[in-house]
Amino acid sequence: MGDITYLPLEHGEFLYLATRLGCFSRNVVGWSIASPMRTCLVTDALRMAAATRGRLDGAVFHSDHGAQYGSRAFAGLCDQLGVTRSLGAVGTSADNAACESFHASLKRETLQGAHDYSDADTRPGTSPAATFDLADTIITVRSLIRRSWTTHRWDERLNRRP
Repeated sequence: MGDITYLPLEHGEFLYLATRLGCFSRNVVGWSIASPMRTCLVTDALRMAAATRGRLDGAVFHSDHGAQYGSRAFAGLCDQLGVTRSLGAVGTSADNAACESFHASLKRETLQGAHDYSDADTRPGTSPAATFDLADTIITVRSLIRRSWTTHRWDERLNRRP
């Protein structure tokens, strides 16, 4: 399944994060960060998922009705990779709740109460005067995904792996 979220930056600017989660494992199997939000954002994330899994023949990819997921480029890539597309009901995020939950957790854990990723509090060990650019945001998000949302993520409440 997949979804897109925004990552707030300084001065009202945004980066967009597309993620692909494995429905069974709930692990991030593909992701992409870009600005602006175009079809290449979702196709790059699906390509990463294919590279991570080795192949996607027979997989079902579920998403919302976003324009990027309805594009010819995305449909063509799904056909090329042997992926069946599935779209959720209009106006509801319940069937895509795992991705919505992942994005909410990602923002909560990285922003930690800050309004955007330019805030020094989102980067341990930096001073408030430190500059923070798009590359820093990508590095911060990438490191959290690799560290916390892969097969090594622990369920803190139960002190075990999911």
